[in-house]
Amino acid sequence: MKNLLYFLIVIVLFSSCSEYQKALKNEDPTVKLDMATKMYELGKFNQSLRLIEQIAGVYRGRPDAEQLFYMYAQSYYKTRQYYLAGYQFESFVSAYPKSDKVIEAAFLGAKSYSMLSPVYSLDQTDTNKAIEKLQLFIDNYPNSEFIAEANTITKTLNGKLEKKVFENAKGYNTISDYKSALIALDNFIADFPGTSYKEEALYYRLDSAYKLGVNSIPSKMEERLNVAKVAYANLIKFKPDTQYKQKADEMLVRIEKDLQNLLNK
Repeated sequence: MKNLLYFLIVIVLFSSCSEYQKALKNEDPTVKLDMATKMYELGKFNQSLRLIEQIAGVYRGRPDAEQLFYMYAQSYYKTRQYYLAGYQFESFVSAYPKSDKVIEAAFLGAKSYSMLSPVYSLDQTDTNKAIEKLQLFIDNYPNSEFIAEANTITKTLNGKLEKKVFENAKGYNTISDYKSALIALDNFIADFPGTSYKEEALYYRLDSAYKLGVNSIPSKMEERLNVAKVAYANLIKFKPDTQYKQKADEMLVRIEKDLQNLLNK
């Protein structure tokens, strides 16, 4: 019985492959469309795409081609070709604005661009583009069933941008460019007031101000040490039990000592 079942499966698959190959070579677009639909329904999206790409030009602009172009976009999406998927979903929305699939297509188009977003350390052009597309979807379809997911994705992408800005600001401290670190961290705190990185940003601002102050020439040391003292106060005010408390207290001791020495000169 098992051998018979295996034999039947092989026969079906062979027959399907044979029909598919014939459809690829057939000049009749309706034959290609029927086979593309069959492949799509079987979850064979790459095979479906090959056929659809052969006939898309023939059917473009025709009202009866709605399902074809929906499969076209979905097949790109299912095969993780997100740039092409985003383009095709947008084209579908434009061509078939009254379709019952238009909201889903608009969402998946925006989501496709989010899938192109790279890790935070790389260029974030695609991330910004994805946020723009998602926000447009949210504005156009605020009551959609996809709105919660759209908001979640947007929040994740914004978090990636936030992390990049923070890591860039902190990077100035890492390379001992303390003046630039102070400016960048100030800008970060101002631009992202509710950031989850605020405690860390305030600490690195203190660290940068402290190191800039203690390594300054005498004429600039007092002013810079006082800036560091304010940075310490801001950190402790924000989070009295900060994880950086011991390091911050050690800095404050040095700041107070150097300021006292300056007064005694």
